[in-house]
Amino acid sequence: MHRYTLSALSGNRQEQWDSFIAGQPAGNLLQSWGWGELKARFGWHPLRLALFDSEQQTITAAALVLRRTAPGVPLRAGHLAYIPRGPIGDRSSPSYQILLSELHSYLKGQGAVALQVELPFEVDGEHTDEFFPPQRRIPDPACRDSGFRKVPAIQPARTILLDITPGEESLLAHMKEKWRYNLRLAQRKGVQIRVAQADEDVRNWYHLLELTGQRDDFGIHTLDYYLTAWNIFAPRNQGRLLLAEYDGQLLAGIFVGLMGRQAIYLYGASSNEQRNLMPNYLLQWEAIRWARSQGATCYDFWGIPETDDENEAMAGVYRFKSGWGGRVVRFPGNYEYVYRPLAMKIARKLL
Repeated sequence: MHRYTLSALSGNRQEQWDSFIAGQPAGNLLQSWGWGELKARFGWHPLRLALFDSEQQTITAAALVLRRTAPGVPLRAGHLAYIPRGPIGDRSSPSYQILLSELHSYLKGQGAVALQVELPFEVDGEHTDEFFPPQRRIPDPACRDSGFRKVPAIQPARTILLDITPGEESLLAHMKEKWRYNLRLAQRKGVQIRVAQADEDVRNWYHLLELTGQRDDFGIHTLDYYLTAWNIFAPRNQGRLLLAEYDGQLLAGIFVGLMGRQAIYLYGASSNEQRNLMPNYLLQWEAIRWARSQGATCYDFWGIPETDDENEAMAGVYRFKSGWGGRVVRFPGNYEYVYRPLAMKIARKLL
């Protein structure tokens, strides 16, 4: 009898799934049960695969796989499979490699034409093209002469991670002086931070998000996307929308996700008015304080430009995120394994 078994988890296993993801050092919101629920509302088909250890009767590794196909085309006829910031498990453990190996045969049997993986582990240095060198490629007899190939990333390749295990005084001491001044200024001037309580709060915040996207030239999701995310994660204490107000006027807001030891600053919006009150600084500080109170040890500022060049389009975002005392981290990026090359060419045109 084989010790390890790969199984797809059904809807009544949510608690078991999230408990495993939250308990792993690399566990993150993008591998949570709720992230699959969110994406299911917007064209994806989530598949939650867990590798069980029959001796220990526990999950040893897991992967939330998001699958997408062309409208009207059944999954078994051909789909793209994508693992965002996963799989989750002990990368040095044999069970993790077994999961990666078993994924191939399972997904091909389900009709996948290709698999894309964005691993959740940090990499050293700036060169990650050889993250899957031949000796470490996922073994697969049907694809003996091929392996994963680097493709454009979907999630941010670089971010800033802040260790939030020290006390608040230590965190304040290690951020840039101007950052301490600005968040205290917001406090002195009477900026109030509160937690969103109703759909109407999300709608009001979304108006600011539209304004922010136009001002800073970036795309956003629909209102329904953020409402769905809030209604999934907030009741589970896996997400919070924090709002900054002054004299009853909404100035800014940030959506922060939480899974196990990691909090993620996912979305932010701010008004063009009263910017001198520095609401964004106080928002981030209160988000960090909340994450610490929930047992998180890491705060992910979620994405900075590829380089430190001051001429980068998002250089201002980098400056803001870098002032809190965290460290710059690079992830491997996105790697793709093609099972059916001809079908994949067609899929690239359709999707």
